[in-house]
Amino acid sequence: MTEPSGQPGEDQRQPIFNLPGSITVLIGVLWAVHVAASLALDQYGLGNLRIWFGFIPDRFVAASQWPGGAWPLLWSGFTHAFLHVDYTHLIFNSAWLAIFGTPVARRYGAGGLLIVFLLGALAGALVQAAVTVLIVPQFAVLIGASGGVSALTGAAMRFIFEPVVVGRHPETGEIVPLGRRTASLGGVFANGRTRTFILFWMGINVVIGLAPMVTGSNIAIAWEAHIGGFVLGLLLPSLLDARRRR
Repeated sequence: MTEPSGQPGEDQRQPIFNLPGSITVLIGVLWAVHVAASLALDQYGLGNLRIWFGFIPDRFVAASQWPGGAWPLLWSGFTHAFLHVDYTHLIFNSAWLAIFGTPVARRYGAGGLLIVFLLGALAGALVQAAVTVLIVPQFAVLIGASGGVSALTGAAMRFIFEPVVVGRHPETGEIVPLGRRTASLGGVFANGRTRTFILFWMGINVVIGLAPMVTGSNIAIAWEAHIGGFVLGLLLPSLLDARRRR
């Protein structure tokens, strides 16, 4: 005889990965784009895909030398986040997205997740352009979700290490958790755990930026985009909290 729901014997196994639907969909889109491009395009086609949808700072100063001129700058600040160099690059960004995108999605919903991810990608691209065009002129093509993922990491830093706010249930009077408070920008650096994480994260990216000069490696990691996205992510929860209250 079948036992009633909730009784002993019922299969109450939980999924190994309990990700919000918006995170699952976003990761699925990243994988779908990469797999489809890898299967459908040869090296020439992949090159054209990156020229048209990757972010190329050189378009700001030499647009006439590129297909489409300056027009791709209108969309490539966002679309570069959906392209990846290889599966290792994609796996790393997917894992980081799952870890730090999940608390942002649960707090602000799918809309808030996309706002942080896309604006972070744009901020990362603009910082990359500022560095590679104005400060240390060099050629670069930016692809990858790192700027958007870094923004989600920065946004999460505003609340994941903060204390839980509690209140009374209006009907039962029980004490119930209401969620973690959002720290002020000053409060972020007053919190020891948050400060340690940010300093470690920034330090890693500075090392990444200096490594090619020391080792002579040709591997380029867009540390500028990481920092640009992260800083914007730190700022956005103030706006998202105001949006949520409205």
